[in-house]
Amino acid sequence: MTKKKRRPILEGKKALIVGIANEYSIAYGCAKAFRELGAEVAITYLNEKSKPFVEPLARQLDAQIFAPLDVSQPGELEALFKQIKQQWGELDIVVHSIASARKEDIKGGLLNCSADGFAMAMDISVHSFVRMAKLAAPLMKNGGTMFAMSYHGARKVVPNYNVMGPVKAALEAACRYLAYELGPKKIRVHSISPGPLKTRAASGLKDFDLLLNEAVKRAPVGELVDIMDVGFACAYLATPFARRLTGETLYVDGGVNIMA
Repeated sequence: MTKKKRRPILEGKKALIVGIANEYSIAYGCAKAFRELGAEVAITYLNEKSKPFVEPLARQLDAQIFAPLDVSQPGELEALFKQIKQQWGELDIVVHSIASARKEDIKGGLLNCSADGFAMAMDISVHSFVRMAKLAAPLMKNGGTMFAMSYHGARKVVPNYNVMGPVKAALEAACRYLAYELGPKKIRVHSISPGPLKTRAASGLKDFDLLLNEAVKRAPVGELVDIMDVGFACAYLATPFARRLTGETLYVDGGVNIMA
């Protein structure tokens, strides 16, 4: 008797991944994990400057859609979803892994963050996810899963994280409210809180190397997580095995967050 070959658990699923900057990006780990488990992927790049770094990764993953997306530019998000609707007609998974704040608004501490700088950080890092969810939901005809990348600084004070702490806290709250609103449509929403990772965005934080070393010492597993740990955690949450989980903030940090 021949064994029936199992299909990859995400085969036939369509995933949009936003926020890949290079091969070290958390979003790339997510895209790679989804692809390994059978999903088709759509990948975006920020602008022409970033395109040469992202395009080879999109080719490697056989991305069916490769499109520009700068959420601060009016119309780009709508154009992306118009392309997805025309080419795929449906969507199952969305990963939002974008955040931004001006250097002067991060480095000066929260007290010295300008009002327009705070608003800009909130718009790009939080409200763009809400806009994305609104456009994605009608394409998730059979339900789906949405993810937004957060960080431990949303719940605890992390020195030098400054304005991004309140911003990520707002993102986690937005995920919970979206989970509530989209639940009746069988759409699940999670925020993911990875431990410190050597990404381009994180490297801009003051004393980031010290943060990495401290995380290794504090983690019960004794080592840092990598982008594939985050990717496969998201992939699990996108499978039917997690069909009744929603509104969670999942820490993927080797246990750093449980330590006093």
